[in-house]
Amino acid sequence: MLRGVGLLLLSISTLGAMSQYEFEKHVPSRYLGTNRTVRVRLPASYWRDTSRRYPVVYLHDGQNVFASAGSNCCFGWGSWEIDKTAARLTTEGRMREVIFVAVDNSRFRYQEYRGPTPDSNDENAKREKSRYDNYAAFLTKELKPLIDAEYRTLNSPRDTAILGSSMGGICSLAIAWDQPKTFGAAASLSGAFQVEKRYFLEKVLKPYDGRLKPLRIYLDSGTIDFTGDDDGRKHTTAVAAELRRIGWKDNKNFLHYVEEHIYSNDELEKLSVPRHKWQEAQTSHHNEFYWRERVWRALVFLFPPEN
Repeated sequence: MLRGVGLLLLSISTLGAMSQYEFEKHVPSRYLGTNRTVRVRLPASYWRDTSRRYPVVYLHDGQNVFASAGSNCCFGWGSWEIDKTAARLTTEGRMREVIFVAVDNSRFRYQEYRGPTPDSNDENAKREKSRYDNYAAFLTKELKPLIDAEYRTLNSPRDTAILGSSMGGICSLAIAWDQPKTFGAAASLSGAFQVEKRYFLEKVLKPYDGRLKPLRIYLDSGTIDFTGDDDGRKHTTAVAAELRRIGWKDNKNFLHYVEEHIYSNDELEKLSVPRHKWQEAQTSHHNEFYWRERVWRALVFLFPPEN
């Protein structure tokens, strides 16, 4: 089913003393009905310690997350630079080294990322609903087995995380909720929990009265966004409340963070944010700049250093 995977070595970059290796794969999928571009980032020690195995973090919006995307991507915000952040955190002894697997989005991003939706008798609605199910199946049944076969991974749920922002945020939590035997950790930054009339919150979490699922969960939001809203703070806080009701414990298997800081011009300049983006950065927490600045919390919480 997964024969003929295209593989291209994109780059070997040096991040301080941390050499990292990035590969691009074009993975065929019978669930998606097409190939999907996937970028794999290996940690610095991967080629030195050939007996070592690593946790894996799966990422949505894969074309935006690594430093190789460049400073002009994402409407001029630049990438998440999650590879640089992870290199710094591991050098400082604040997180474990991990393998990153970043899946590019498609023109069906909304349908693939939006999470579960109501059943419908309408054929168009059924087809649109299936895109999320098919994307989840691609990750769990096709991509993860491929990654586990090709790389030295720790393949248990507790060593496998899924992470994203905005639509990728709700997608991460929804998939981990449905597949805790595959993903044992999930992170949502500025998650779009308002979509589909808050279906995931209202119809999945609120009615749930079952056992606590074996998931470590990170949620965050800002307090402002470009629409004049609160970067999903209200909805994310409601999701957090339901998780606590079900049994998740703060700072144990759950972390909820609210970004209230708005960067000054001096801070934005020091962080190399283009001057023409300063005003927008001071009126919206919903962009790659703030996710780049916040993602360290998710990485440290989900993959703290081993004792």
